[in-house]
Amino acid sequence: MDETRGLTYRDSGVDIDAQDRALARIKQIAKATFTPGVLSDIGSFGGLFAPEPDNPQGLVLVASADGVGTKLQVAQMMDRYDTVGQDLVNHCANDILVQGARPLFFLDYFAAGRLVPERLASVVEGLGAACRENGCALLGGETAEMPGLYQGEDFDLAGFIVGSVRRDRLLPRNVAAGDVLLGLPSNGLHTNGYSLARRLFFEQKGFQADTPLADLGCSVGEALLAVHRSYLHALIALAEDAGSGLHALAHITGGGIPDNLPRVLPEGVQAVVDAGSWAEPPLFGYIRREGRVPEEDMRRTFNLGVGVVLCVGRDKAGSILSALKRAGEEPFVMGELRAGTRSVVYA
Repeated sequence: MDETRGLTYRDSGVDIDAQDRALARIKQIAKATFTPGVLSDIGSFGGLFAPEPDNPQGLVLVASADGVGTKLQVAQMMDRYDTVGQDLVNHCANDILVQGARPLFFLDYFAAGRLVPERLASVVEGLGAACRENGCALLGGETAEMPGLYQGEDFDLAGFIVGSVRRDRLLPRNVAAGDVLLGLPSNGLHTNGYSLARRLFFEQKGFQADTPLADLGCSVGEALLAVHRSYLHALIALAEDAGSGLHALAHITGGGIPDNLPRVLPEGVQAVVDAGSWAEPPLFGYIRREGRVPEEDMRRTFNLGVGVVLCVGRDKAGSILSALKRAGEEPFVMGELRAGTRSVVYA
């Protein structure tokens, strides 16, 4: 890396563009396996499968799989493992929520070089707590001990969720130019951008997990382990009400707003985002400043304080804002949809 320029996500070992190229090939392979019940293409937040494909009001199963990523290494540094289980369940629950689904059950996969029973139990405690919060069953999972593939006590964690929604309540629906964009705040990095954040804090700065940061009012480890929020309770009633005015939800994960919001937009509709319309948490400002991270990388690596974006009908924006505030949320208006190329532009 050229130390005279700012830190980028690619410098940290993650190439989002390469992932996008790989996904294009994967889509072709997966599409050849599709049966009549498949309602979605690869690349949606969750995969859609209709057990009764000819029933327009039948139930649709919505499934998603994800991992916690290199946030696990921060957990190891802190010797705290209950939060990463919560991260995993909440991330997966959000991914099917944005298509209107309530979670039914969850399965986990835990793989390690050497199994540490107390660590596994702590991870599962977090999984269980988040499953209870999201109203889904922790149905089972797989534990694998693979010395040689994983070094020492290193481990990986992945999860798989299945939920359901009536076919006539699926999101997105009726998204159009003129819709208003609302945002709900994130709780920090959630589960994305950790390769870049770890490189800055622990390699370039030489910090330890317990190093206090006055800018953040907590230690580095505490800031980075903040739990990925679940938005289920705040949003499911709006999603299930066809007359609420909610047209789409986008979960802001890897790729940030520029890559995730277009996933719910139809062709010919562009999102115009006012980047100054919400209070960005200090953690992101610290990373941008101290890592000299280019703004494009900040926007495609991190959520920058926005956990979920809502596309809502202009005539219902006020009532939805009020409903979210009653639910204890702090929503903000962050832009609108206009006619244009399907993409995100910043005003």
